[in-house]
Amino acid sequence: MKSLIIGGAGFVGEYLIRELLREGGQEVVVTKMPQETIAVSGVRVRDLDILDESAIDSILREEHPDYIFHMAAQSSVAVSWEKPQLTIDVNVKGAVNLLEAIRRLKYKPRVLLIGSGEEYGHVSSESMPIDETCAANPGNIYAATKACQNMLGRIYADAYGLQVMMVRAFNHVGPNQAPLFVVADFCKQAAEIEAGKREAVIRVGNLAAKRDFTDVRDVVRAYCMLIEKGTAGETYNIGSGRAVAIEDILNMILEYARADIRVEIDRAKFRPVDVPVIEADVRKVQELTGWKPEIALEQTVRNTLDYWRGLV
Repeated sequence: MKSLIIGGAGFVGEYLIRELLREGGQEVVVTKMPQETIAVSGVRVRDLDILDESAIDSILREEHPDYIFHMAAQSSVAVSWEKPQLTIDVNVKGAVNLLEAIRRLKYKPRVLLIGSGEEYGHVSSESMPIDETCAANPGNIYAATKACQNMLGRIYADAYGLQVMMVRAFNHVGPNQAPLFVVADFCKQAAEIEAGKREAVIRVGNLAAKRDFTDVRDVVRAYCMLIEKGTAGETYNIGSGRAVAIEDILNMILEYARADIRVEIDRAKFRPVDVPVIEADVRKVQELTGWKPEIALEQTVRNTLDYWRGLV
């Protein structure tokens, strides 16, 4: 068996590579942008710009993968507000380029399109937790592009018989995540304070928002199960099934920190539109695969804080 990870140089890509190698018995090929690096050994690395359709064609025909994980994305909500054109190009045009290249193949690999719980947008408290029948109602540009990718995947599965499955991954966190994301941001600030590299103040945005956080190592296990067992054209939520306030995450970090730290609100960290609560119903993936999260949020936060301590 051969797995191809499209866009594997990011945060989740490294964990997915390690999970596939841990399972054994697979050849793993990973694409990246020319300026990116992949530090994991035991895989073949190829450069690819997802906006270059002919380059995608070449890689698919040369590698002939059994499984394709599509992870190439502009994945930051904050960046999507600043760079909407880039976000649309990468997340929508890139997905179409890949799907068209797959459609032209003479065989049908199994494909997993990685989406986001952000696609659901504003959902009433009566509808929590959110299951896959809930209509997408994206509240930001990133979420809109991922909702579009999801619809395209279903259309290509239905119209052309492609073996395409979609996931909506809720907030996944862990060591090595960029500080564009809230847990990494807070942990990085705390580690810098401990090291005496900044004043003893953590600057925060909206602490009232509640999100469904899952350790990235649990998330990639779900991806590997779904690409084997998922049904073409179907969407699967991946999350913990429990919404946690950003303030609770902050309090964990303050408790684990080795310094006295003040908290200050930074209006620049607020989003133009912020969904109050996001919580996943994950029964569909659990019933199909038996997957469930195994790593407690407290452990994830500790691991992430220790990662940033090691860097600073």
